[in-house]
Amino acid sequence: MSRVESFAMATMRDAEDWIGRTEERWGCLTPELAGMMSAGGSHPLSLPRDTRRGGLLPRLWHWAAFPEFVPLAQLGQDGHPELGDFLPPLAFRRRMWAAGALTFHGSLRIGERLRRRSVIRSVTPKSGATGDMVFVTVDHQVEGETGSFIEERQDIVYLHIPEVFTPPKRLPELENPDFDETVAITEARLFRFSAATFNAHRIHYDLPYAQEVEKYPALVTHGPMQAIMLMETAKRHTGVPPKRFSFRGVHPMFHSHDLRLQGKLAPNGKTMELGTATPEGYLGMTAQAEWD
Repeated sequence: MSRVESFAMATMRDAEDWIGRTEERWGCLTPELAGMMSAGGSHPLSLPRDTRRGGLLPRLWHWAAFPEFVPLAQLGQDGHPELGDFLPPLAFRRRMWAAGALTFHGSLRIGERLRRRSVIRSVTPKSGATGDMVFVTVDHQVEGETGSFIEERQDIVYLHIPEVFTPPKRLPELENPDFDETVAITEARLFRFSAATFNAHRIHYDLPYAQEVEKYPALVTHGPMQAIMLMETAKRHTGVPPKRFSFRGVHPMFHSHDLRLQGKLAPNGKTMELGTATPEGYLGMTAQAEWD
């Protein structure tokens, strides 16, 4: 029996059969969607964005270009589309985007037709302080019409919902950052970002569900929104968008506190350590931006 088979699975006999599964989708970040992304993620220090057709597609905004138009009847209790189409239907009630890494080749444009090719690279069970979990790693390549493209890896983690909220170990904020900026987090901001990305995951807008079902103390601040803010901050403080960007969620962040954006540029000017932090001084996301 393989290590994967030793974990309880809901509707599949062997999760390893999903390795190599592929998907191809077409999408576009229209000017209207770009405007929604700008309004949903902006804050007083944000860079001005040209959201007209033909404008440069800001780094990471392609995440809103491929919405899943599944019927309401095909959403799970949590608001996610039901599993079993592309992602494996594992017997875990919580699913989260844990980490990612991207390399950018050229610049995509707003209004440009995009093609995304995806493949499941691995299905890896692990056990940690919070119990059993499974990591599903997906590789994407997003291509534009003129040869620009993005190489992306996503790590998705499946978890059991605990009986009570037990936070992970807190990692201290960046030491002596070059900048430390505060962004107000409100219910309206979370709702707008959910709408722009067509994300119905209820932990971001349904407080009774977040507290009573998933046992969180408050609404959860989107990981992708944190990553987009850190990416924009890296560009704003250097004047150049990063060539590579990686991130990892290390602690859930909530709408009950503001978000701090921190960064520290390496002496050679080629890499920047980044993080989102709470007012209390611990990290929610770590990230690194790199320039050639």
